[in-house]
Amino acid sequence: MQIKPYLLMLMGSIIMAGCSEEKKASVTRLDSTPKVMEPFRYHKLIEVAPGEYYDILSWGRGARDTGSFAILHSDSIKREYVTTTGDLDGKIVDVYNSDMDVDGNPEILIQTKGKDTTNYTKIYAFEYGSDNKANKRDFPRLTSSQRDGYRGGDNFYISEGKFIREFPIYDGNTALAKPTGAKRKLEYGLRGNEFTVNQLSKDSVKVSETPVKQEVVKKEPVRKKVVKKKKRRRR
Repeated sequence: MQIKPYLLMLMGSIIMAGCSEEKKASVTRLDSTPKVMEPFRYHKLIEVAPGEYYDILSWGRGARDTGSFAILHSDSIKREYVTTTGDLDGKIVDVYNSDMDVDGNPEILIQTKGKDTTNYTKIYAFEYGSDNKANKRDFPRLTSSQRDGYRGGDNFYISEGKFIREFPIYDGNTALAKPTGAKRKLEYGLRGNEFTVNQLSKDSVKVSETPVKQEVVKKEPVRKKVVKKKKRRRR
């Protein structure tokens, strides 16, 4: 007779455990990060002024290293809507907004990254005028001196209204090159609808494609000449 209360308690605990397991199984976690539906791959919204927005998207099916982009400019105050499209080389890493020439016209900079021997980076730059039309600006390539020791790994950001680029310097330009620990820092501006470039960092070492071998010169031992003294004859 005393066993029944224990059996009832045991059965009650089993039922409660089963209910709690069912409740746990029914809980679903919601992902707070919005997902972009196919065929779209990337989306970023930039608000440059109240009622003025730029939606930057990329899309494409199949190969992931190519595709297309679209910049949707919405001006709700003027009720004007402009679309700018183009082909992409690589995938979008980030999008930046600036006004480097301080003329009140916003600039949209799209950064893409592909993968070849140097993990190249490309910038698609557009400036929007008062007529809301997109004017393409050619982003300058790295010069031969700027490419010296370049192996990718670019880091872009906006600082004090300028577009900054940083990347590590390697001890060569081949796949066997190793990082030196130094970084090259470039500052981009816009003047007269053209980009300006100013190198902020000072390279401490000169990168060479092939290291110069130091020749070891062997010194030959100096041989001493033995001078034989002539014996004087006694008279």
